Amino acid sequence: MLSDLEIAREASLEPISTLAERVGIPTDALSSFGPHKAKVDHRLAEGPARPGPSHYVLVTAITPTPAGEGKTVHTIGLAMALERIGRTAACTIRQPSMGPVFGIKGGAAGGGHSQVVPMEDFNLHLTGDFHAISAANNLLAAAIDTSVLLDNPLGINPESISWRRVIDINDRSLREVRVGLGGPKNGIPRDSGFDITAASEVMAILGLAQDLGDMRRRLGDIVIGENFEGKGVTAEALEVAGAMAVLLKDAINPTLMQTTENTLALVHTGPFANIAHGNSSIIADRVASRYFDFVVTEAGFGADMGAEKFFNIKCRISGMRPDCAVLVATVRALKSHSGLFPLKQGKPLPAGLCQENIEALEAGCSNLEAQIENLLSFGLPVVVAINRFSSDTETELECVRKRALAAGARDAVVSELHARGGAGGEDLARAVDSACESGEADFRFLYELEAPLQVKIATLAREIYGAGSVEFSASALNSLARIESAGFGALPVCMAKTQYSLSHDPQFKGRPGGFVFPVHQVHLAAGAGFVVAQAGNIMTMPGLGRKPAYKQIDLDAEGCIQGLF
Repeated sequence: MLSDLEIAREASLEPISTLAERVGIPTDALSSFGPHKAKVDHRLAEGPARPGPSHYVLVTAITPTPAGEGKTVHTIGLAMALERIGRTAACTIRQPSMGPVFGIKGGAAGGGHSQVVPMEDFNLHLTGDFHAISAANNLLAAAIDTSVLLDNPLGINPESISWRRVIDINDRSLREVRVGLGGPKNGIPRDSGFDITAASEVMAILGLAQDLGDMRRRLGDIVIGENFEGKGVTAEALEVAGAMAVLLKDAINPTLMQTTENTLALVHTGPFANIAHGNSSIIADRVASRYFDFVVTEAGFGADMGAEKFFNIKCRISGMRPDCAVLVATVRALKSHSGLFPLKQGKPLPAGLCQENIEALEAGCSNLEAQIENLLSFGLPVVVAINRFSSDTETELECVRKRALAAGARDAVVSELHARGGAGGEDLARAVDSACESGEADFRFLYELEAPLQVKIATLAREIYGAGSVEFSASALNSLARIESAGFGALPVCMAKTQYSLSHDPQFKGRPGGFVFPVHQVHLAAGAGFVVAQAGNIMTMPGLGRKPAYKQIDLDAEGCIQGLF
């Protein structure tokens, strides 16, 4: 069996300018980075609409296992399959963080015969956007500490500073640091730390900005802490937002790439869905909607995570309305939700997940049902994609299909996009095409922005996660009061919680209910335009394990990368 890297290298790539010209993207809107990738002018997002409708399809998933369940494969492969049935389509996906690439998960270019290529470029640096985001974030951090040290003209209270530095590597030793050590010339000593770049508010701003002017305004709106009078201090007040925008002037342009079947992909931004909003950029989606019958976009992790944030945050800002949701499920993940098979990140999946076990599958399908109901609550038709593995039996696949239909899915289709590329997803493409053409979508938000922040958080906890009640820490209540008194109470909520359970606790499998949902911390992301609520043990800087992926990665004498997956 060929590895993902070997399959990617066997793909017959076309010049990216040729593919762009074929769908009407003007060549003068491209900035080439070699023959197979190019930056696309973000201003195309505001260009004239295409003659016919462009269907907007979200790909999400059940609650995944640490191995992932093929959501990116389906985002990429569905676009390819739609083209095979006579529709024009592009996928819009996030750029991978190098933290997971060198950590446990590996790359995020899809897999098998449904990949974005060149996969090495996709997974490593790409066109430098993450570095620009890190530089802009850290420039603000340096400006804050410099201002405090040199006369503190804004009267910033050092104990209130919430802005942290970032790096795009998993490095647990940087989670908590003390800056300003080494004498009075080095700054004012205070506790701080590093987050991974994907968690930076700058990343969220780039993903949610609608144009350069909007990005510049949002950067200025970032609140970094308070002055001694308790009022927020912004990046604009520090006179650094303009320089941050300069660092991001090229990063605002999505990167155009292609799949293993030469379908176009727009790659842009990379926020995680467990600690950020978990979606690719509004600009990429808008550009794609100007040129294609279908825009297939991906939201991170399960439907309770990236999809909920796609609806309640991204769609509020963009004004774009989805026509259909695709929910990816696997037999092995559903069996794991029975609670009979303990999983540990970085360890092989239990052998029992690859053996027929209808009892475990039936029990675990409760998670599938919950996630279907979550999507239906937003008024969308749901198509379940059953991602087939070689160990799945026909009895198991039929069991999942029946449970999905009984839970309200419009259709449930077995998919072989990984093994067969677009040809393995033609039935899925037809089901999605039918759902979009049906006009059944009646999209709605889960909560009104005018509701108090506590109510919005409780609505998410009860209606999406299944909680019985919400418990706020004293710190969280104090933060909520301060945020609302400062005039930010009408922002949407971005929940930070585990991706491995509908609840806050990764040990709660299947469809937990009636639990107490603990909210420990709340902080304002004024530039991004949301309030972050943190539940359970969630970290904004991952760590490396005992067997990190980087140990397999090397460069041969000819300059070819080895071991990337």
